[in-house]
Amino acid sequence: MGRLFGTDGARGIANTELTCELSMNIGRAAAVVLTEEAHHRAQIIIGKDTRISSDMLESALIAGICSVGADVLVLGVVPTPAVACLVRKYNADAGIMISASHNPVEYNGIKIFNGEGYKLSDSLEEKIEALVLDGDPIQIIKQGRDVGRVRRSAAAVQDYIGCLVKTVEGDLSGLKIAVDCANGSASATAPALFAALNAECDIINSNPDGVNINHGCGSTHIAKLAEYVRDNNCDIGVAFDGDADRCLAVDENGEVLDGDKLIAIYADDLKRKGRLKNNTMVVTVLSNLGFFRFGKQRGINVAATKVGDRYVLEEMLANGYVIGGEQSGHVIFLDHATTGDGQLSAIQLLSILKQSDKRASVLASIMQAYPQTMVNVKVGPHAKERLAGDAEIQASIRSAEAELSDDGRVLVRASGTEPLIRVMVEGKDPDNVERIADSLAAVISMKLA
Repeated sequence: MGRLFGTDGARGIANTELTCELSMNIGRAAAVVLTEEAHHRAQIIIGKDTRISSDMLESALIAGICSVGADVLVLGVVPTPAVACLVRKYNADAGIMISASHNPVEYNGIKIFNGEGYKLSDSLEEKIEALVLDGDPIQIIKQGRDVGRVRRSAAAVQDYIGCLVKTVEGDLSGLKIAVDCANGSASATAPALFAALNAECDIINSNPDGVNINHGCGSTHIAKLAEYVRDNNCDIGVAFDGDADRCLAVDENGEVLDGDKLIAIYADDLKRKGRLKNNTMVVTVLSNLGFFRFGKQRGINVAATKVGDRYVLEEMLANGYVIGGEQSGHVIFLDHATTGDGQLSAIQLLSILKQSDKRASVLASIMQAYPQTMVNVKVGPHAKERLAGDAEIQASIRSAEAELSDDGRVLVRASGTEPLIRVMVEGKDPDNVERIADSLAAVISMKLA
């Protein structure tokens, strides 16, 4: 992880950590690095979520990009995966998304995609960081007619929806679906997407006002959707996060289907149809023990990476795998997309549900999850660097692992996007899991807060 870019772009509190000046410099540096081999007037597309700060940061990015002679196509409010999709469809040189995903409204972020729709490699991020942080002079500031131009797209939403609709065989008629847009980017696309697929759909939390993104709704607050599904006799509910690159679901009883269960359903369906390339699904080390046991029972190989969808994607690309993702709901269908796409995940799940003629709870029963808990510990400066070297913390982790033995596990890691240490514990006894997680969290808080 670099000095500016974390596991999912540059992120911070808008206007204090992620300032307009920093955003302008990122735009300028990204344009230089990503278009240095272009033999034409370069074009970069920009999308954003519904945060009140996104307009401000969009303007700063545009200024930086245009100052070095690249043109900008402004997409408006779209999901992050729309940028990854449209950068290829529009033959752009790069794409930028302004979003802090599932984080609260005070945060914002900048995610950058190359011309093929993939998140940047570490080496490219390091080049951009050097220009932004090390004071390396940018020599190609333009003047006069050579300054970049700005255009605004009127077709971005429909073009993106068209890409999604093509991935579904038939339609989604006959299902009663609840859709939670988290008052974020999906608010701009989900109504038209589900209408195009003839779905009977109740869309909730799709009235963004600049400050209500992710607030008590969406995939990070899924209890509200579960209640809605039960109260309104829906067949299933799907929930997105602020930039709609992740999706979680709830069955007809309001029980949550997390990323592990969704990937299990997708992989099982792909295998049945003979489309699970190399008989492998890719997840991260955070996936539930029950997921790995599901793979063993179904004869499907599981490749586990470190946390972050970029590492899942690297594994998939390196070995030709087609399905992978994270427990949080980032799922990558490499036959259809270059990054996690919440709405793509949703319509694939709904298509499987319709074709199977089963209830969602029956589909989800193919994987039995172990009790698992995650405790987030807010920590002070440099705590992430001190974590591995603190003898008391490491001794507490070893003690917890010994207590769980082969019936559980402990994973303690630093967040890639927030000042948090995440403590994950799973095992057979939920009360024991909670006790061990709280005990570890208390030690870490005492030592690193």
